[in-house]
Amino acid sequence: MPTLAVVIPARNEERRLPRCLNALARAESELRNLCPATAPTRIVVVLDRCTDRSPDLLARWPQVEVIVSDHGQVGAARAVGVEKVLQTGPNLGAADWIACTDADSAVPADWLRTHLQHAESGTDLLLGLVRPDPAELSPELLRSWTRAHQLSDGHPHVHGANLGIRAEMYSRAGGFPLVAAHEDVLLAGRVRELGGLVVSTAASPVLTSARLSGRTPAGMAGYLSELTDAPPAGNSLLELAS
Repeated sequence: MPTLAVVIPARNEERRLPRCLNALARAESELRNLCPATAPTRIVVVLDRCTDRSPDLLARWPQVEVIVSDHGQVGAARAVGVEKVLQTGPNLGAADWIACTDADSAVPADWLRTHLQHAESGTDLLLGLVRPDPAELSPELLRSWTRAHQLSDGHPHVHGANLGIRAEMYSRAGGFPLVAAHEDVLLAGRVRELGGLVVSTAASPVLTSARLSGRTPAGMAGYLSELTDAPPAGNSLLELAS
């Protein structure tokens, strides 16, 4: 049975990290109940240029592996985390499947089960959906976001907060590029170039922050800031990354 790992980049997310980790704990519990033979999921949090109390907070989560990074780029932070889960050592096995989310996001209870199913079925790259937290944006902006997105299987979107990749394919594709934004879109493009099996699913959407001022200007916060009532035309890089 494939082994799973989750990589989470974080920068000054002490307020949102508990929600993220509690959601992963629920997903891990559901996976254990349904698939008792599955190895425990490795969870790696990459603290990238954090100046808050995130390290102190994570000390209360001994099952979480913590890496401190000074890259200042989400792509590099994700890459550092994946490098960690691909390593082996005493009582430590490299992961077969890498699932990615963000520190300001909360996965649903069936999220790890969805990733395991795709890891077992031969998927090389799984592209999931996100949904902005309705408590953090106006009803009008939520309607605009919904109109601008295809929320069904086969969608064109790429979200670093809900992405999974086979470890072998990750290595073949060269991993996450060390860029400030759109590392997820660039990796997906490389997997497609290599002929990998890419599945875009509407199952297990991830709740993510809808704040308008984020850590990555070209990320979700920047997209929401620019979104108007009229849906964007075409599938631009910004739309795919949102």
